[in-house]
Amino acid sequence: MNEFVGIAILAIFPLCMIFATFYDLFTMTIPNRITLALIAAFAIFAPLAGMGWETAFWHIGVSIAVLVVGFVLFNFGVMGGGDAKLLAASALWFGTAFTLPYLLAASVMGGVLTVIIVIARRISLPNSLMSVAWIARLHDKKQGIPYGAALGPAALYVFLGSPWMTFIISGQAIS
Repeated sequence: MNEFVGIAILAIFPLCMIFATFYDLFTMTIPNRITLALIAAFAIFAPLAGMGWETAFWHIGVSIAVLVVGFVLFNFGVMGGGDAKLLAASALWFGTAFTLPYLLAASVMGGVLTVIIVIARRISLPNSLMSVAWIARLHDKKQGIPYGAALGPAALYVFLGSPWMTFIISGQAIS
């Protein structure tokens, strides 16, 4: 049973984050279904991975706190709504011990992404590239930064050292 659960976790969380990364990069949006899939998967797999109720409640509390901060940033125009929701849903998986490293990794990766996009927006691109809708959108100085394209890689990086990977590899319950 643990092997099946581990494989399912290893499939669902990374695939959701990879999908969100590319979807945001190509469309500048993050579908709610990705966020909802992450929340539902956590609700299903946390107990199956041996996570106790107290730990789960801490994870939920961290997620709510991240969502509140995300929506404050959204209201100030610093972050998109989809980014805020994805950030909170992925923080649900990381809880108290791994959310800060996740936020740090996301900040660094987001900063690098922002610098690359800002520099690229100063370079004139050939018409053949500008005819590709997602490239033209990324190149448009009036558009924001697809921050989900940084959240996904940051989440995958932190996930590798998280208790989820320990459970996947050794079957050790998440406490």
